[in-house]
Amino acid sequence: MTRILFLGDIFGKTGRQVVRDFMPKLVGEEAIDLAIANGENASGGLGLNPGEAQELFGLGLAVLTGGNHTFRYKDTEKMLDKDARLVRPANYPEPCPGRGWTMAETAGGVRVGIGNLMGRVFINASLDCPFQAADRIIEEMKTAGAQITLIDFHAETTSEKRAMSWYVDGRLGALLGTHTHVQTADADLMPGGLAYMTDVGMCGPHNSVIGMSRDTVLPGFLSGRPKRFEAASKGARLNGVIIDFDDSGRATSIKALNLKGVK
Repeated sequence: MTRILFLGDIFGKTGRQVVRDFMPKLVGEEAIDLAIANGENASGGLGLNPGEAQELFGLGLAVLTGGNHTFRYKDTEKMLDKDARLVRPANYPEPCPGRGWTMAETAGGVRVGIGNLMGRVFINASLDCPFQAADRIIEEMKTAGAQITLIDFHAETTSEKRAMSWYVDGRLGALLGTHTHVQTADADLMPGGLAYMTDVGMCGPHNSVIGMSRDTVLPGFLSGRPKRFEAASKGARLNGVIIDFDDSGRATSIKALNLKGVK
């Protein structure tokens, strides 16, 4: 059996701190073989800069996935090309810096393929088709020797994520939704052996509007006029999932995590 921890969108300084607080206990007590997270909001709530990517790798995260804020920092483009631990959605049109999937290996020698896709509905309609990209990267990961395969699907709508789950069931080990920062209650094992959850949630300040300060978000809804958002800092919480896989790469269990921090 191989046990993988996947953490939802790490949001800003509070998100990085709650990961720092919980990672040692989770890895030890839950016997985690490999830890992965979505890191595209880890720097101030928008994007991921190289310095804070290295900070997260230093906490024991083997791979960081991305999304619609992946390219916010110019320096991150260089890191995407150089560091295989950082991936971006595979359905960005080519040419594009970085890679849409990578391979990580557990201490026991199990090779895990980790892919990243982004939805098109209400996010970025100019992206390539995520379903066709899923076909490609699943095949590429398996051809490269992946014994377990997992994709972070960074998408807005439940329908697009759910449709993708039925499309890849039986061909993929886990499909985990990110982007909305609100953990859903549908962690499930599908008929073909896929572990699925529509959105694994957010590691960060939950006394907020999906990570941003209520004081900077609410005026926009009330007045219709834009205001610069600021990251919140209270209500630290860690969201994620723990998934067990058998020797064939089929998921055998998925458990949601919703842990309160100290702030």
